[in-house]
Formats: sequence, structure tokens, C-alpha cells
Amino acid sequence: MSYLKTLNTLAEYQQLLSSTPAKKLVVVDFHATWCQPCHAIAPKYQDLSSQHRHVTFAKVDVEANKETAQHAHVTAMPTFKFFKGGQQVAELKGADPRRLEELVLQFAGTPEESGSSLLNIQGHTDINEFITLNQIDCLNEKENHRVRSIFTKDDSYLESDVDEQLLISIPFNQAVKLHSLKLVAKDIKHAPKTIKLYVNRLNLGFDETESIQATQILELTENDYEENAFVPLRFVKFQIVTNLVVFVQDNLGDEDTTIIKELAFIGSPVETTKMDNLKKVASSS
Repeated sequence: MSYLKTLNTLAEYQQLLSSTPAKKLVVVDFHATWCQPCHAIAPKYQDLSSQHRHVTFAKVDVEANKETAQHAHVTAMPTFKFFKGGQQVAELKGADPRRLEELVLQFAGTPEESGSSLLNIQGHTDINEFITLNQIDCLNEKENHRVRSIFTKDDSYLESDVDEQLLISIPFNQAVKLHSLKLVAKDIKHAPKTIKLYVNRLNLGFDETESIQATQILELTENDYEENAFVPLRFVKFQIVTNLVVFVQDNLGDEDTTIIKELAFIGSPVETTKMDNLKKVASSS
């Protein structure tokens, strides 16, 4: 299993570097499809992404994303760039697997230092890093308690506005498989009770939640908010997710507003090669 983020635009590249916590290592592999050394070292890079989940590993195809390659002043393939706090801390040119691993170990630090989640269930881990944070949308959020708060580790939180309902649209920057959810409540009375999930549904409004069948409906209890609790999903229905709509219908205490402290998705990215195969099958059918 590999945990590699594919960066398709300069904006995605810059967003990754600017939004990653300062102490978390980001490694970017600049590669090309015609580059044999790139193919030779690719399995090692994939293995490192699985072994060091507190590090973000990304890939840039220099032919498909020329603007980013030029911006990063890449002149040789493969080139691996290492960043912390948005600043480059190291660079490796060429397919040297031993040196690549040495640099990862040198700058990775510990999961605690990087502020990364240690969630791990049946080989699946926290995949919030694959969310496109600047494209998240939420209907009925309070102006001073917005949706991006639930993807941070501080004291902020998301709260509904005129009633208890929330409608959150969460895009992923590549297809993922979702295994389960981890919800953290600010207080149990305001915590979500009934949640409807919709896979790959765009532009869904409150009215549509009544007429469109949900991919899964979750009925939560206080037990689902315990420290070591996770909310399992019907894994077979969440195999290729590029966008997830989360509709919070009510809360446990029948309060006027609903509050969510944190939301984490546990799963794994769909490997790019498999997605390419799916696209080829679809285009030939």
C-alpha cells in the first residue's frame, strides 16, 4: 500500500507546502514517464510512504505538470525535494534508494513532533492529508466557527447556525477508500446523532437529502465518541471516493445547534495505476 499524493497543478503544490504543519516533513518526487531510473526507484518511494505515515510523500509528473517543475527549478529526473515549514531542507538528484531513505530518516522526526495522527485500523490510517482544504464547503455554519476547524488540532470547532443541521462537502485531491470515521465532540449534548453520507454527489442541498438515497446512514450514540472509538463504514460502498457529502441531521441532546470538534477519515488512497486502469476500461466500453 502506498500513500502518495499526486500534484497536478502548481496551485496544489503551493497549497501543500503552505498548509502542512511546520514540523512535518514533505517529500516531493519529480519524475517523468519516460525516465527509467524514475521507474526503478518508484517501489522504494512507495514503500517509504507506507513506512513513515507521519511524512507526506507527493509526486509531480514533470511532463503533465510543467509549471510546477519550472517553478521548483527541476532539471534532472528523478529529483526529490524535502521541505519543512514550506522551506526546502534537502534535495536528491538521481535514483539512489539508500540516500533517499537516509534523508527521510534524517528529517522525518517522530509522529508526535510532526503533529500527525496515530490512527491505524486494519492497515488503514488517517487520510485527512488527501482533503483539498481550500475547497471544503459547509452550509449553515456559524461565521466564527467554520468547517475547516474540524481538520485542525487546536481548540476551534464547527458549529451550526440557525438550527442543528450541517451539510458539509469534502473533496479529496485523489480517489480514496474510506474504512471508518473518527469524530471528536466538544460536548456530548451538541454532538451529531444522525449522519447521512453521500459518495461523489456534487452540489447537494438540504432539500436533496430528503429525496436522494444516502450511501450510508449513521445513527451515533455516546459510545461512538469515546477516546478509542471509531465509526465503521460499509467499506465496499466507499471504494472510489473523490467527494463526500456529510449531512448532520440532528444531535444527541436535541440542542438548537450541533458542534463538531474534529473529524478524521481512516482509509487509504486508491493507487494511481489502478485508477488509470479503470479509466482505460471506461473509455473502451
